Amino acid sequence: MSEKGTIPFGPQHPVLPEPIHLKLVVEDEKVIEAYPAFGFVHRGLETLAQKKDFNQMVYVVERVCGICSCMHGQDYCQAIEELMGIEVPIRAEYLRTIWAELHRIHSHLLWLGLFADAFGFENLFMQTWKIREKIMDILEATSGNRVIISVNIVGGVRKDISSDQAKWILRELDDVEEQLKDINDVVMNNYTVKERTVGIGVLTKEEAYELGATGPMAKGSGVDLDLRTTGYAAYKYLDFEPIVEKSGDSYARNLVRMKEIFQSIDLIRQALSKMPEGDINVPVKGNPPAGEVISRLEQSRGEVVYYIKSNGTKFLDRLRIRTPTFANIPALLKILPGSQLQDVPVLILTIDPCISCTER
Repeated sequence: MSEKGTIPFGPQHPVLPEPIHLKLVVEDEKVIEAYPAFGFVHRGLETLAQKKDFNQMVYVVERVCGICSCMHGQDYCQAIEELMGIEVPIRAEYLRTIWAELHRIHSHLLWLGLFADAFGFENLFMQTWKIREKIMDILEATSGNRVIISVNIVGGVRKDISSDQAKWILRELDDVEEQLKDINDVVMNNYTVKERTVGIGVLTKEEAYELGATGPMAKGSGVDLDLRTTGYAAYKYLDFEPIVEKSGDSYARNLVRMKEIFQSIDLIRQALSKMPEGDINVPVKGNPPAGEVISRLEQSRGEVVYYIKSNGTKFLDRLRIRTPTFANIPALLKILPGSQLQDVPVLILTIDPCISCTER
């Protein structure tokens, strides 16, 4: 006779670095229902918008999340620039794009290492993070910092990339690409990985759309949605198509991330080859005028939305951030019921959750 009960999952779990907590209703080893609980790393960062001026807030929003800090700063700056009618120099748009794609690569490599660790592939975990170090070295050499690089400012960027640095970056990316090709074969063709991911945690295209899924979570279900195609920053000058898989299972979501790493390398090569000479920022005078604005961009985990309400002073009335993990939680709660208990950590990893982003 089967037994039904409720067990806690997280907030501390050996497989997951983020404090995600779920109450799982299980019947024997089968998950029947899942309920999320949040609030373990809430820091009240949005409220600081009323106490820090709009330039200081660039550094605050970068600390929403360390992994995609650059893109948080970029989205915030784009919102303020739209509100103030500031036209950013083209070279600054290219530089923002290059740093954003470097962050996408190191974010996906971080996820890949954790994914390998979840399967007990310790060697693969360390090899993946060893490759990631090359990306971190590029960030440090071009910005002065490895994770929170603080290059975005309202009006452009504060750092430039020299021609010598560009040549060195291209050589490093060639090396990263070669090593990743070997890892890609190991991960995506591995028997154990396929047994634990193919046909498991299926989210249909219709479900992904109705639940508001975003990023690889939606693309793995066949949703052709990538905000980079809207042409913000320098993406309007680059050639690329969104990476989409149709099976909607855990394997498809992983495959999207792997392909996006190679796509990001290609985008950086294009950007470095097309980047024009010129200024990297423009002077910004005065305060944002009273009004409201919404800015969106494609982070490594999906769409991030910044809503800003200004009252005409140097302090903002309201800052609201919607992160991709928040958007993907309903989809996670959809795929968990019906799964086996041992698959729960892997299923959670397939949405690549960032709870620091979600709770802010």
